[in-house]
Amino acid sequence: MAERPARKPRKPHSAQVVRTERLTPHMQRVVLGGDGLADFTAGSCTDHYVKLLFGPEGVTYPEPFDMERVRAEFPREQWPVTRTYTVRAWDPEHRELTLDFVVHGDEGLAGPWALRTRPGEVVRFMGPGGAYAPDAGADWHLLAGDESALPAIATALEALPDGAMAHAFVEVAGPEEEQKIDSDVEVVWLHRGNRPIGETLVEAVRALEFPAGRMQAFVHGEAGFVKELRRMLRVEREIPREDLSISGYWRLGHNEDGWQASKREWNAQVEAEQEASA
Repeated sequence: MAERPARKPRKPHSAQVVRTERLTPHMQRVVLGGDGLADFTAGSCTDHYVKLLFGPEGVTYPEPFDMERVRAEFPREQWPVTRTYTVRAWDPEHRELTLDFVVHGDEGLAGPWALRTRPGEVVRFMGPGGAYAPDAGADWHLLAGDESALPAIATALEALPDGAMAHAFVEVAGPEEEQKIDSDVEVVWLHRGNRPIGETLVEAVRALEFPAGRMQAFVHGEAGFVKELRRMLRVEREIPREDLSISGYWRLGHNEDGWQASKREWNAQVEAEQEASA
């Protein structure tokens, strides 16, 4: 049996902050650019994402930056940590990459960074990844998520051809968090208020009268409500797995490090439970 070739180390991209913009009270946009994006490409996926690299405060890495060298020469506690964000837009002509960040004051790592970063700051990241794009062969589309899924949902809606049938539900804190999306699909904005995350979203999707024909769904956000909607679509509605893009972008009570460490096991357990009850 031939040995599998060694995986080539992935080289991080390096970019500079070009500009920032406060979209809503809890959404900050950061646009990246520069010559370091010369080798960056994004395909047709509307859920493309990148993994931003954040080094601990006070730690300086040798240039040119090499992740393998960092791992070999620095103690683990000084390695960069990653935070995953959806690509809201990629402009290859002007070589500009747009990322939108959910922010809650000083909570978390990437959100506070997005608020305080200024043009010229160097940003390193891996990617892009991605797997979903609206299928032109589907009769209609369901898109549902919270703030964390809003960039991907907006990108998908803007990629739909004119006249495509779609139902889009986005749960946000309140009316001040709604955004303009360049699409003829009418987004149903659900205002959470003081209710638990995802509760209004699950209610709205359950109340939807599903049109006839083949449906393709994109459901992302907090893992708890994603689990409920996955059960509804896979078990109750018997939607084929290949027509579903469903994943928890985050989980209440966990930072990204903790959630990513347990996500594979969580998904496998959920899938097993739902297959058993099908």
